[in-house]
Amino acid sequence: MNHTAMQILLAGAVVLPLVGALAALLPPPPGLKGRNPDQAVLRHGVTVTAVVLAATLALAVGFDRGHPARMQATTDLSWIPALGIRIHLGVDGISLPLLVLTALLTFLCALYSYFKMPTGPSPKAFVALLLVLESGTLATFAVLDLMLFFLAFEMVLIPMYFLIARWGGAQKQAAAWKFILYTLLGSVVMLLGLLLIGLKSGTFDMVALATDNGPKAQLSHTVQLIAVLAVGIGLAVKSPLWPLHSWLPDAHTAAPTVGSVLLAGVLLKMGTYGFVRIALPITPDGMHTVAPYLAAFAAVGIIYGSLACLALVRKGAKGDLKRLIAYSSVGHMGFVLLGIAGMTPTGVNGALFANIAHGLITGLLFFLVGALKDRCGSTDLDTLSLPSPDHRPSTSGSAAPLPVATGAALYGRAPRFGGLLAFGAVASLGLPGLAGFWGEMLAMFGAFRPAAGLSRPAFLTFMALAGLGTLLTAAYLLLVVRRVCMGGTLAAEPAPGDGTAAARPAVPAIPDLARYEYVVWSPLAALTVLAGLWPAALLGLTNPAVQQLLGGGK
Repeated sequence: MNHTAMQILLAGAVVLPLVGALAALLPPPPGLKGRNPDQAVLRHGVTVTAVVLAATLALAVGFDRGHPARMQATTDLSWIPALGIRIHLGVDGISLPLLVLTALLTFLCALYSYFKMPTGPSPKAFVALLLVLESGTLATFAVLDLMLFFLAFEMVLIPMYFLIARWGGAQKQAAAWKFILYTLLGSVVMLLGLLLIGLKSGTFDMVALATDNGPKAQLSHTVQLIAVLAVGIGLAVKSPLWPLHSWLPDAHTAAPTVGSVLLAGVLLKMGTYGFVRIALPITPDGMHTVAPYLAAFAAVGIIYGSLACLALVRKGAKGDLKRLIAYSSVGHMGFVLLGIAGMTPTGVNGALFANIAHGLITGLLFFLVGALKDRCGSTDLDTLSLPSPDHRPSTSGSAAPLPVATGAALYGRAPRFGGLLAFGAVASLGLPGLAGFWGEMLAMFGAFRPAAGLSRPAFLTFMALAGLGTLLTAAYLLLVVRRVCMGGTLAAEPAPGDGTAAARPAVPAIPDLARYEYVVWSPLAALTVLAGLWPAALLGLTNPAVQQLLGGGK
């Protein structure tokens, strides 16, 4: 595919959602109204996101895999000459998978919403916000100018705020305000760091700044350290890095299903992508200084996220499954940040792989949990661990309580749904052969032998903590499967007739997977397996680009 066609595809993928958002607010043209205006605008959202997905797939097909470290489909136009800000777009082996992931998840969210629109105001605003969110996310991964990166980074905040505040669940207003305040405050500090880099180097061009013999040479160690601290705070909030993560569980719990999918699947990746695209190549000396601290916070986040999940899933706890998956993201993104902090090709490749794996797996899990809430009316673990309708109390004449299983839960009431939830759980715990395994393993390998000058004993300690985190992750996810899919633990139930039996809760009927759910969720499950069995497909794209990025763009 020639360069002009690639340019058009990349620019079109970024701009088309904005055009579609504007069109969604206008009356539908005659003949496209469908059964009603709401159906027409939802169909419009599916169509626009499908075209954007097709454009990113065509971009991937035309991408020169022989030179994945080279920026391709580039557009470089002057925008604000007085400040040296340019409309500079491009894609390489690092950004291409994230572009495709963003377009895929947004399309699946639009398709799911067509069949299961969240409760809230008119779908017109919902579709428009979804498309603006997609455009901002795609732009974040495609722009090569620091100021454009900041604008795109901020562009996603308002749509996500309104998606949570207007279409969310309980406590949605508080969660939306917490999300916007945390991310905006982090972004203000990040802007100061980006301005410092641009003003001291004389350019905001990310490609030029990434080369050793370019403007980066004007940045002293002190300037780099201040810049990486300022930029890193904004990126760490979005990642999220412990202890700047506290907005995430509330936002996920309150957000509608598609909001949670996009928040976990692509918005968190914007922060870690910024570390790889900006902090590592542009401020390497400053990054070298803060790397041990970043790794320490990442390791603590891995343990903290796992322990928080174990606390939620333990018997008797007021555990919410959606909140549990949100806390699991803190741990999983800790592996990504640990891989980046090692500053080696192995670790950074592992971080990029874990980014994609987390987007696929956690996106699937949030889809499933959202559908489970629609079916059961709750994501409370005690509610979801109800007995199966096939359960029968003991008929023994003994007055002593008999140990009986509390029921088959999802496996007994919706076996295919329960099987897919169990698949998502084992994929999330890093089972070999699935996508989650490779990213975590490579991130720990990167910590095992960090870059020259970094304390190996310290990073070995961080690696050991990450290894403990994998065990804790397996523990809480298997407990989730046991409670939700298999019906929980053994419990003592009084025999009938002894006068102590309490009324058992009614077991709601749970429909199994619908046809549209098969269509929406199958690509995520299939790609999780494919990435696990064929990791070279992704690593072959990222590794040359990472090697060049860490080598100063030589």
